[in-house]
Amino acid sequence: MPPEEQADRGTTPARAVKALSCPGCGGTVTLRAAGYTVTVACQYCGSLLDVANPDVRLISQYHEAVAELEIPLGTRGTLRGVEWEAIGFLEKSEGGNYPWHEYLLFNPYHGYRWLVTNGRGWSLGEMLVRTPGGGRGTVWLDDQAYAPFFADARSQVDYVLGEFYWRVQVGEEVATDDYVRPGWMLSREANDKEVSWTLSELLAPKEIKQAFGVEPPRNPWPPLPHQPSPYGPWLRRAAKVAGAAALFLLLLAFVFSGGNVLLSQKLPLPGDEQARTATLGPLTLNRPYQVVSITARVPGLENGWVDLEYALVDRKTQESFEAYGAAERYSGRDSDGDWTEGSRSKEVKIATVPAGSYDLVVDYSGHKWSQYGSLTPIAGINPITGAPWAGGQSGRELLIEVRQGSIFWINVGIALLLLFIPFLFVIRRHVKFEQARQDESDFGRSGVAAAFTSDDDDEEDD
Repeated sequence: MPPEEQADRGTTPARAVKALSCPGCGGTVTLRAAGYTVTVACQYCGSLLDVANPDVRLISQYHEAVAELEIPLGTRGTLRGVEWEAIGFLEKSEGGNYPWHEYLLFNPYHGYRWLVTNGRGWSLGEMLVRTPGGGRGTVWLDDQAYAPFFADARSQVDYVLGEFYWRVQVGEEVATDDYVRPGWMLSREANDKEVSWTLSELLAPKEIKQAFGVEPPRNPWPPLPHQPSPYGPWLRRAAKVAGAAALFLLLLAFVFSGGNVLLSQKLPLPGDEQARTATLGPLTLNRPYQVVSITARVPGLENGWVDLEYALVDRKTQESFEAYGAAERYSGRDSDGDWTEGSRSKEVKIATVPAGSYDLVVDYSGHKWSQYGSLTPIAGINPITGAPWAGGQSGRELLIEVRQGSIFWINVGIALLLLFIPFLFVIRRHVKFEQARQDESDFGRSGVAAAFTSDDDDEEDD
């Protein structure tokens, strides 16, 4: 009965250890999973032995130095709360290229697991007893999608050491396909007799170090096929915080954008181009410092402009705060149809004005762009409301409105930009990481991108 079934039935098998002599060199070979082991490679000479039968049979004989392993066979370590013992070692490659190592782990209560490394990271693999769904494209296992990464490869066994639950031999080949999602790899192996699937989970460097004392590289490059981007979790968390901060900033800006109306007054606007001056006020500013916005509207402006010069003069100190603006509006018709440009209104802002009582001095003059220019609405219609001017007014007038407490939207834009600048750096690193990872795939960048685009709780843990 396999150890997995024994564990499911609540039995407690004792650890079976057996010693035998190697027919090749005479050395003593210890079986740590006696009763389950089918093949063992002598730790002294590397000869393969068939131990499934009482009489140990020499399958193949080698006379070469045994490899020095990162995890010596017989070493025990605890992974995910289970104590495992390394009992077998395989060195594999794709036709001699791209080598990797596989350690067979055994626990009499939990069966077998694989510890796999290519020198850049470690994964814990378990052979599946069920077949994933899907086809040559995306495959599914436990409602999780795995995107294709490697396809139509052939892995071969280059070196064997220790004991195994099947008759393994050097030169043995299987066809392989690999599928990935963040933190996980699903591998398919097939020969002319059977098809098997193995699910491998990427281990954090601290896990493999604590379990077996192995010191893996902290930042492997290029990334492993199933290695999640270390920048992904940061981007998701920071996006939520920055989004909330940006929303608060915009709401705050809208609250303070209107301000209090201090003055609203109409000024006559003659048709000539002579400058006119008007003094408006008084204006009382009661905050220590504030922004003062001045808006000019010229309802009858068409194909012309109005120059506006402002001086906000403190009645007590005669200190002056000056600003300039121009309302301009143009329209016409060409081969593309009707066109318009400019606006009949213009807003200017004066920042950090101290408290006090002020007069607003306005110097203004109207100008026509051509003989078709006008400072009066056509047919006496107010272009702002669309209704006729009340009381027979011609609409040739300048409307001045002064507000206290307005904001500079450009400053809000700069604040938002500064808020999101860190994203530009981290996103660049994230994209570089993903491109390097996907470049390793047989499917290129587009074929595996879908596996790493969704929010995945597993990625948060890596």
